This record gives sequence, structure tokens and C-alpha cells, in this order.
Amino acid sequence: MIRRSWTQTASIEETLGLWAASLREVKKRIRPLFGQERVARNAGLFLEGLLGDEQRKTGWMRAEAAGDPGPWRQQAILGRRDWDADALRDIVRDYVIEHLADDDAVLVIDETGFLKQGKASCGVARQYTGSAGKITNCQIGVFAAYVSRHGHAFIDARCIFRRNGPTIQIVWKPRTCQPTRALRPNQSLRRE
Repeated sequence: MIRRSWTQTASIEETLGLWAASLREVKKRIRPLFGQERVARNAGLFLEGLLGDEQRKTGWMRAEAAGDPGPWRQQAILGRRDWDADALRDIVRDYVIEHLADDDAVLVIDETGFLKQGKASCGVARQYTGSAGKITNCQIGVFAAYVSRHGHAFIDARCIFRRNGPTIQIVWKPRTCQPTRALRPNQSLRRE
């Protein structure tokens, strides 16, 4: 459905119609992750807010875009609701493969540093990041993107936390940081 808008000339109205239909399809696919219809609707509004044209996406800005009086509903989806982040990742990956599949596609892995002022966020530590070119307080994220001639999309992400010793992979979960396994330098990151 989305592929058509990328590979053929289409009017703005047709392209917007394709995007709207694709967004409805994605919302339908993620609906089973949420126990209540109200929460699923808020998750859909959260997704729409992320796709909005604001450069900075704060809780207040997403709430305003969704028509909420404050950020509480938007924040509740991320931190106070039970939903399966791995299942969401799998849904996104399946959707991307379905729409962008190509025999010559590649998986691109990228490590990116996010500079941080304090140490309260998950995985923040004094460590080297190429974005700053030095050792500083930051989080390190490793991202996987599926890239084909039809387009590209992120299909997975992990926060990596290094201490004096092996690298520890951190799984982002609401309100917690759980180390999953230690990785030795040059150890394969293959899916098990």
C-alpha cells in the first residue's frame, strides 16, 4: 500500500490517502497489544503525535496534538500501562518486510550516542560517543534498519550500557532497565 506512493507519481491527495490508510492499518495491527479500547485509541493518538510536524516532541506537545488537556494519557501509554514492546517491534518488523521486501535488501546496524546532562535516564554513564567525539555522560543506542530499493525503516533498537568490563545490553521497559546479557568485544549479536 505505501510502496505505491514511493514508486509511482501520485497527487498530494492520493499520497495523503495512502498514508492515512496505512496509518489505520498499523493502528489495527497494534490494537491487540492494549487491553482496553480507550488505551488503544490513546496509543493511536500518540503515534499520530509522533508523526506530526513539530521538531521537538514533548509530552505536552503530543497531548496538545491529541486534544488532551495535559500529558497524562500520553505518558501513561509509555510508563503506566502493560504492553509488550517486543510484540510491537515484531509487528513493525513484519509490516516493514511486507511493504519493503526485496531480495537485495540489507540490514543496517548503527550505534548512536545520546548526550545526557544527568544520570537519571536508563543507561546513562560516562562513556565514549562519536556524536560528541569524547567521553561524556550519554546513552548508547544500537539501531537496526531494513533498507531496500523500495524504502527503509527502523525495525529494532537497544540501549547499550558499558561499564569497566563487558558490554551489557539494556532492554527498555516502562519504568525499569533490565540487563539481558553481557556481550564480549567482537561477540556476535545474532538473534538467538
